[in-house]
Amino acid sequence: MRIFMLFLFSFYALYAVDATMKIEKDVDQRAKVAVIDGSGAMSTLGREAFKIFRDDLKITGHFLPSGEYREGSFNGGIFDDPALRSMEYLLKYRMEETEKGVSLKVRLLKGSDSRLLFSQTYRIGSKGRYPFLIHRAVTDLNKQLGFAPVQWLNRYVLFARYTGKKESEIVLADFTFHYIKTIVRGGLNLFPVWGDPEQKSIYYTRYSGKIPELYRLDLRSGELHKLFSSQGMLVCSDVSADGKRLLLTMAPEGQPDIYEYSIDSGEKRRLTTFSGIDVGGKYADGERTLVFVSNRMGYPNVFKKPIQGGPVTPLVLQGRNNDSCDAYNKKVVYSSRENGGEFGKAFNLYLTTTDGAYIRPLTSGGINQFPRFSPDGNTVLYIKRSEQGNSVGYIGLTTNMSMLFPLGVDRLQSIDW
Repeated sequence: MRIFMLFLFSFYALYAVDATMKIEKDVDQRAKVAVIDGSGAMSTLGREAFKIFRDDLKITGHFLPSGEYREGSFNGGIFDDPALRSMEYLLKYRMEETEKGVSLKVRLLKGSDSRLLFSQTYRIGSKGRYPFLIHRAVTDLNKQLGFAPVQWLNRYVLFARYTGKKESEIVLADFTFHYIKTIVRGGLNLFPVWGDPEQKSIYYTRYSGKIPELYRLDLRSGELHKLFSSQGMLVCSDVSADGKRLLLTMAPEGQPDIYEYSIDSGEKRRLTTFSGIDVGGKYADGERTLVFVSNRMGYPNVFKKPIQGGPVTPLVLQGRNNDSCDAYNKKVVYSSRENGGEFGKAFNLYLTTTDGAYIRPLTSGGINQFPRFSPDGNTVLYIKRSEQGNSVGYIGLTTNMSMLFPLGVDRLQSIDW
């Protein structure tokens, strides 16, 4: 019991304190854009918004925003500054606080002639959630210009963080972590995952005693429902697309295996039977295949098997410690331990397929773990550790854009989006 508990907690445990930013993209293929704050010289919110606009534009992989903070008239359209005229686009915005919350006005102009290309106003009732106004604006103007969709910018990130001995809380954040809100506190609350694509509910494990309990929380109504408890271990690692089935890691007989739980019937079906460790099940191949981590080869590795029954086969044939993975249809991303690195070891992320057609490295140094696909499968979220601290990173699989964001001094336990 102690061995597989240590295995699972090492599989999920991570820490974050600081971050740097890394960008990898052929800059000649990105549109140059100047971001201009038209909120007024006294607007602190306007200055704060500039960095979020800059990061949002960068992470799409379609824009190369100027790093220089500029102020200017929001409604004006003619610029004498040659540096602005050399830009392909000029993005002007105005942030305003009102009695009803925050409003954001944006105008996208052609740099060469100040021709108006896009204009929109956004409002939100909570000042703390104003970053989502910016995410929506960048998503919309990205669509207006005909670039590939980046809807994931508008999603919440869900994570658990330790707050003390046997204490942890579950938190919502925007992808830049400028907005953070605690939604579950009190006791040991671990392994949160989204319960549906619309992010209306979550599942998580609570340790209120020696026996773990699985809960479902409706974020709109606040209703909390206990599904069941189980001896040893109880972790929800994935949810089906229709939200009716859960993949669970359970150990009612002493060793962890993967189970599938039906929300409608309450029945549990055992998918793996191994005397060692099977954890972290993920749906793949249109939910026809199960991908998971096991020590069947004497060390952690990624395996697959048909959901409806069939042989278990190794998915990854390289590396001696492949300890975390995620799946999106035929895509699989995993973390592999390698020699070297600043800690004497390195964990790099690799992209492969369920049929083993190719392997593509996504990182090339440091400790990169706990990858998660975006809902469209085109972006990977992960945790990067370094001597300076840890950060949450994003990798665009089609744009090759990579960025890292800090999380302060919080000790994270798990993450999902």
